[in-house]
Amino acid sequence: MLVIISDLHLKDGTSGSSITPDAFSVFGERLRSMAYRASWRADGRYEPLRSIDLLLLGDAFDLIRSERWLVNATGEVETIRPWDHPQGNAYAEKITEITEAILEHNRAGFELLKRISRGETVQLPPATQAGQPDHNSAERIPLTVRIHYMVGNHDWFFHLPGPKYDAIRQRVVDTLGLANSAELFPYHPEESPFIMKLFRDYRVYARHGDQFDKMNYDADAGRDASTVGDAMTIDLLTRFPYEVRRQTGTRLPLELSEGLKELSNIRPAIVTPLWVNNLVNNYASDPEQSTFIKNIWDTAAEEFLQTGFVRSHDRWLAFDAVDGLEAALFFAKGLSFDAMSKLAGWANQKLWGADKISIAENALKESAYQDRTADYIIYGHTHFHEIAPLDTYFDNSVMHNQIYINSGTWHSYYDMTMQAPDKLKFVGMHVMTYLAFFKDDERGGKHFEAWSGSLSQ
Repeated sequence: MLVIISDLHLKDGTSGSSITPDAFSVFGERLRSMAYRASWRADGRYEPLRSIDLLLLGDAFDLIRSERWLVNATGEVETIRPWDHPQGNAYAEKITEITEAILEHNRAGFELLKRISRGETVQLPPATQAGQPDHNSAERIPLTVRIHYMVGNHDWFFHLPGPKYDAIRQRVVDTLGLANSAELFPYHPEESPFIMKLFRDYRVYARHGDQFDKMNYDADAGRDASTVGDAMTIDLLTRFPYEVRRQTGTRLPLELSEGLKELSNIRPAIVTPLWVNNLVNNYASDPEQSTFIKNIWDTAAEEFLQTGFVRSHDRWLAFDAVDGLEAALFFAKGLSFDAMSKLAGWANQKLWGADKISIAENALKESAYQDRTADYIIYGHTHFHEIAPLDTYFDNSVMHNQIYINSGTWHSYYDMTMQAPDKLKFVGMHVMTYLAFFKDDERGGKHFEAWSGSLSQ
């Protein structure tokens, strides 16, 4: 059985919430249940699985969303950014610092994951001679769970070459119980012969999917390079709540400062100004404080657009992502949060669900789809779980279905309510999606199952 999850976005606790350890506990239960069902064969026999492969399909760690890019360990302004020279000692030390903070902040969850890898969580009853589960037996068969890590656009640093990054990867391998070599956390599946063999065995082809997003993947520079998306996350979406906290000090209500940390978790993304306005209206002490906070946003937006890295991505005579950001942020500069909210609310009503961008059509261009070596094309990145039929074909009189599946996310979200959106109401929840694929006669001859659920906060 091959299980795929993605986009856990486990952070260091300085910028937005991560999933709780309960999610790993629930996942362990689900994994045990799936393994038991997969042990029933197509002829009706019960034959326990011997192992499971679990693939983390990118953005398991979120090294971008951290205030440690803004302030160093001594409390001084940090000058290192992801687009600096990655082979410098200070750069590698920054990646080590953030990685260690993520490992510590999520220690309880990682211990549960490591227990899964050691076979302590998924254990099955043995089979009787009649091919039935022997529930009366005291024996339980521990299943080895090999965990494989592929990188995405928020953990791409784990793809960087060199001894400094080997040491970082080794810490992650040891803490999570990964099957990866410390010398390689692949981005392209072709970089790992073992992962490619898994894909062939299960007729799957999977990648994170960020390469279809121009804001978060630079096609010219490749995956070992930073993007405008990194810059926006750090120098605008992370800097804004940090600066609000820093400049207002103890005058800012805790509910407001903590709420601003959740900017990247708002869905649909187009209504982010409504979230900010909601916080300001509910918790700002007076109109002057609201104006002060809006000025912080305008300053952060202007400084972000003027950074050398962002300017270097502004192509002459071409309307690109930087031009779009300039237009949006310039227009918003003259508006109050209330006016921005009204505009966002109107746009959301006209374009409801527009942030749920599908990248399914890219699956049609994959070689594994075109040459029929894969029946399932899997992407993550969008956080939008989706199943889309691609094609059907016959092979030796057996019909095959080719299907695109997005692996969704494990993440905290705040969704705006449909009832009275002008009232600026949001509901928070934790989302969890996982996919399972079967080969030969596993799962009674079925080929896959996909589950997506929500847990209230």
